[in-house]
Amino acid sequence: MTSPDGTSPDGAPPAGRDSPGGACDENGAMANGAGELVGGGNGLRPGRRHDAFGAGGSGDTSGFGRLVAPAPVLAASERPFGDPDADAVYDALERVFPQLGDAVERAVVDRGELTLHVRREGLPALAQTLRDDPGLRFELLSSLSGVDYPDDATGRRLHSVVHLTSMTYRRRLRLEVSVADADPTVPSLTSVWPTADWHEREAYDLFGIVYTGHPGLTRIMMPDDWIGHPQRKDYPLGGIPVDYKGATVPPPDERRSYS
Repeated sequence: MTSPDGTSPDGAPPAGRDSPGGACDENGAMANGAGELVGGGNGLRPGRRHDAFGAGGSGDTSGFGRLVAPAPVLAASERPFGDPDADAVYDALERVFPQLGDAVERAVVDRGELTLHVRREGLPALAQTLRDDPGLRFELLSSLSGVDYPDDATGRRLHSVVHLTSMTYRRRLRLEVSVADADPTVPSLTSVWPTADWHEREAYDLFGIVYTGHPGLTRIMMPDDWIGHPQRKDYPLGGIPVDYKGATVPPPDERRSYS
């Protein structure tokens, strides 16, 4: 039993995200004050606390404030993958691309999608093989975008993500190349798939990924003299106030903080 003010009969505060006991995950593991899992039914299990979309210590009533996300594990999926298309693509690559082990860091199958984490120096040759080999035939680059993971465990925060489609075999494939902010260069794919042209310009503009060999790598969204890359996680929000039916909504960086 707790009293209306949330204390127990002996006056101690209830266990929660701000108490020494911390929060429980689904396996009964407890998070300490730093948000790390320190024990539970499965023993020690590393994790990182997210709270409710970055909120903490305020009037969060959503229940998400006690979520603890496990630390990312950079592990490859075991072969066979158990997905017929993923197995077929990887088997074909092993047959026709002898340097596959050098070009690909790891292959991951998640939610029915095969992702090849590619070393940037191996990307051009791998891309050419994926497009031209009769057993693969990934004729279409349907999307290329950037992602910023400031806490990437490898130290390579900028990721260039490519989605390929084989219209011949009705298959999809995802390629991902990660680079450090200090050397954000990735080989351009415009010579293999011309549709990469404007996609790479957008990723360069918004994330600062430099695609070497691109025929005209200039900004496409922001003015030419713009400073910075707006979709990086450390880019300031900025904004302007908005009037709405007699009320004013402040810009994002001036709104109430929940953290």
